[in-house]
Amino acid sequence: MTRSRTPRKSAKRRSGASRPWLGWALKLALVGLVVLAGFAVYLDAVVQEKFSGKRWTVPAKVYARPLELFVGQKLAKQDFLTELDALGYRRESAADGPGAAVVNGNQVDLHTRGFQFYDGNESAQRLRVRFSGDYVAGLSQGNGSKLDVARMEPLLIGGLYPAHHEDRILIKLEQAPPYLVETLVAVEDREFFNHFGVSPKGIARAVWINATAGQLRQGGSTLTQQLVKNFYLTSERSLSRKLTEAMMAVLLELHYDKKEILEAYLNEVFLGQDGQRAVHGFGLASQYFFSQPLGELKLHQVALLVGMVKGPTVYNPRRNPELALKRRNLVLDLLEQQGVVSAEQVALAKQQPLGVTKRGSLADSSFPAFLDLVKRQLREDYRDEDLTEEGLRIFTSFDPILQLKSEAALSETLKRLGGRKGVDEVEAAMVVTNPENGEIQAMLGSRQPRFAGFNRALDAVRPIGSLIKPAVYLTALERPSQYTLTSWLADEPFSVKGQDGQVWRPQNYDRKAHGTIYLYQGLANSYNLSTAKLGLELGVPEVLKTLERLGVDREWPAYPSMLLGAGALSPMEVATMYQTLANGGFNTQLRGIRSVLTAEGEPLKRYPFQIQQRFDAGAIYLTQNAMQRVMREGTGRSVYSQLPSSLTLAGKTGTSNDSRDSWFAGFSQDLLAVVWLGRDDNGKTPLTGATGALQVWTSLMAKADPLPLDMPQPDNVVQAWVNAGTGQGSAAGCPNAVQMPYIRGSEPPAGAACGVAPDEAVMDWVRGWLE
Repeated sequence: MTRSRTPRKSAKRRSGASRPWLGWALKLALVGLVVLAGFAVYLDAVVQEKFSGKRWTVPAKVYARPLELFVGQKLAKQDFLTELDALGYRRESAADGPGAAVVNGNQVDLHTRGFQFYDGNESAQRLRVRFSGDYVAGLSQGNGSKLDVARMEPLLIGGLYPAHHEDRILIKLEQAPPYLVETLVAVEDREFFNHFGVSPKGIARAVWINATAGQLRQGGSTLTQQLVKNFYLTSERSLSRKLTEAMMAVLLELHYDKKEILEAYLNEVFLGQDGQRAVHGFGLASQYFFSQPLGELKLHQVALLVGMVKGPTVYNPRRNPELALKRRNLVLDLLEQQGVVSAEQVALAKQQPLGVTKRGSLADSSFPAFLDLVKRQLREDYRDEDLTEEGLRIFTSFDPILQLKSEAALSETLKRLGGRKGVDEVEAAMVVTNPENGEIQAMLGSRQPRFAGFNRALDAVRPIGSLIKPAVYLTALERPSQYTLTSWLADEPFSVKGQDGQVWRPQNYDRKAHGTIYLYQGLANSYNLSTAKLGLELGVPEVLKTLERLGVDREWPAYPSMLLGAGALSPMEVATMYQTLANGGFNTQLRGIRSVLTAEGEPLKRYPFQIQQRFDAGAIYLTQNAMQRVMREGTGRSVYSQLPSSLTLAGKTGTSNDSRDSWFAGFSQDLLAVVWLGRDDNGKTPLTGATGALQVWTSLMAKADPLPLDMPQPDNVVQAWVNAGTGQGSAAGCPNAVQMPYIRGSEPPAGAACGVAPDEAVMDWVRGWLE
């Protein structure tokens, strides 16, 4: 009996002993469920907070000036085609869609893309542009009706990026080209429109494929999971991260519809690396790889981008074109297998080349000097986070055609001068503006245009040498009772003893004295002796005041050596100074920005043209006349060996001590350019202003083909005939008679008539009586 009860007691003890463990297991399971529920609530809050708020920090986009077309516009056909190429227009047999262009002789038919400008939206339209020589001879719509003006969309030249250097062009789902959504779903997630965030069928298929292949060949992540991983999580490979991803995918699908998720994916997916900048989303990838808006892509281009999702580095078409082509064709085959497209469409698409541009059209190093200027001017009005996160749209005065011509002028000239010892160590900077409104149109901060480091155009502060001389002569010409263009100056050696006891003895560049000369000859030939003597007569402080009125904002000591350019300026500051000289004495602040819009296209700020008259128009007119003589008979006369003599120009060479700096600043009616060449270590160069910087400037003018300088003669200026040898008044027909401008009342007394035939004299009397 005892033996038979013992087993029952043991069973009861075992059963009783297991109950606490079962209880603990239930309690732990309950706690786990509570923790899991809490974690799910936390994840739900994370999902909704970011997805419902501002999903991305979008950098500001910087645009060039829009090219405006009108009959009579000075625009060569080749320059227009260059701009179309930069904008990513396709040369096709018919302009049957936005971004297409047809070239037929001197006629270009195109279909513009339309654009939202500061002053409103410009719709896409068909245009016909006819050229004659270097001018637009005809402008009409596609139906033949004439147009007064048409505006091309501006070139996107860069962006202002946040610290993580992510960039994207946000798109709406309806902006996607044909087949993009179908291709993405077919390749990455066939069950996208049927699953709830995770796909059991997709997971099972991936397990089977990987098991049969003996290696990891396919993942089971849905598009929603991929979005979650990119949007919220890191790239860590762990079971916990995968489970978190799955939970968040389910939560995302609970709150948002498939369209929103798909649109977010199109904008978030990583598709390449452009230097430091990460290319996210199909919108930017389309521009970066094809230089085209996303909506213009064809089937073969869509297949390439979707194929890159699997491995943007491995399938980068610029680095690995063979792998990219193989992947693209595989995607096309998959589309045919799933019935998305026909066999004929696939065959045609496979015949197409990859078609990627040589480099990214939006590279942030494309025009680094100008973008640096834009950043500095913007930071006067905006916080850094506004510029790097809010997607502002910045419209500038940048002229891509003129920029490319400036780059070519510099590179070609340095290559030609390269035979001289030391030229290879010479650096460069250039600032190009419109003298009538002060807009900066092109800028170079280095001899290497894509170099994004030290911006010499803004930051290389170097002695300006003889570039200061127009300020000296302008100071004199503002005193017409004392000085005219034909006043006599002594170009003779002299010395000045300073307060510190040191003696200053200026010298001419050729080490010679030139005796008694006309005032204008001192500037035209850049004589140091006569200029310094004139400056001392006027007073160094007075010359420095003139410089300040010209726009130079620097506190310089009133040393005599300042009269010959011992003071240092940056090329940008020199451009400001010469802008006032070129614009009839009207000073305007140089600017590169025209307007700013929000990401939604709402106007934020305009940067209007501001102008202030600083000088009498007559004194400026006389100074410009002397600067034109620099080009005709002085240190700048070499320009007319390459440019037509009918092209009136004004300018000034500048060379600092030991030829350490080579400068030239000059202007036409519609173009002002300042060029600097020198070494960063301030070493000697083999170049003067005339043999270095002037050569670059001349090359630019030859390429840009500007309008000749044509400043209207002010009311207080008269033309008088004088004897070229004596400066005394003369009659028009006398030997050596030349015509010179004077401020009214300062001209020499008229000379007696001489050498005029009687019949000509009678005719002159008759003409005068009739008038």
